[in-house]
Amino acid sequence: MALSVREYRARIKSTESMKKITRAMELIAASRIIKAQQRAQAAAPYARELTRAVSAVATFSNVDHALTTEPEDPKRAAVLVVTSDRGLAGAYSSSVIKEAERLVEKLKGEGKDVDLYTSGRKGEAYFKFRQRPVAQAWTGFSDQPTYDVAAEIGATLIAAFLADEDEGDAEANPVDEVHVVFTRFRSMLSQEPTAVRLLPLEVVEGTEPPEKGDLLPLYEFEPSPSDVLDSLLPRYVQSRIFFALLQAAASELAARQKAMKSATDNADELIKKYTRIANQARQAGITQEISEIVGGVNALADANAGQD
Repeated sequence: MALSVREYRARIKSTESMKKITRAMELIAASRIIKAQQRAQAAAPYARELTRAVSAVATFSNVDHALTTEPEDPKRAAVLVVTSDRGLAGAYSSSVIKEAERLVEKLKGEGKDVDLYTSGRKGEAYFKFRQRPVAQAWTGFSDQPTYDVAAEIGATLIAAFLADEDEGDAEANPVDEVHVVFTRFRSMLSQEPTAVRLLPLEVVEGTEPPEKGDLLPLYEFEPSPSDVLDSLLPRYVQSRIFFALLQAAASELAARQKAMKSATDNADELIKKYTRIANQARQAGITQEISEIVGGVNALADANAGQD
């Protein structure tokens, strides 16, 4: 019985050590999520206004641009899956991967081949473990993304989208569509996996049509609509990817904080449970020892009485 008590005390000690770790990770995530949320909120106006500017050029000009033209018969799509680099964030990465799998199944059902791009080690490991090729992966920044990384990802996806228009790019696997799957930060308690099509340009926040009585043309473009699109569209793609990375970072930290708080609460419950069982085992051991002593005393008294 004493051995059992020692085992429970060892479990209590190890659980207390684990509780300290999960509590520290919860506090770290809580301290960083505010900054991540502020970065996402600060990037939202720029992304929104840039989207409106691009939408205005695409809607109110007659220019056919490669990034805004719908292909007649799309055959291949690129899907960027934004996951985390580290675990201990509950179902954060698995929820994004499930949403990506649904999107992939939908695209394949439409007769399209799918090229996978991943951001974060969890997504890369998931597809590689299942021996599914990943065109390119980016890792090491999931909770603190930078615009430089978003620009690199955007340039890669744009190059894949425009590969069929450049000579000598026959081996570049050109794609006809570009999709991004990430987790949208709604609140500290709600994060929503979302799939968005980036290319060809899909108006996310449409520009309001001109009202009656307005004089046309409503917009004037300098130097020309084509040059404006050439300049704005790469920035549009990069800003949308950067915004998605910031949303995903805030969602990851919120999910990690919630998961670590749950782990800390579970550790408290385990400590209480093990302490109660250890006390019961110790009391049972003491009771048994007392019973053995009393039995020995009674046996000795009966032996002495028999001798008398």
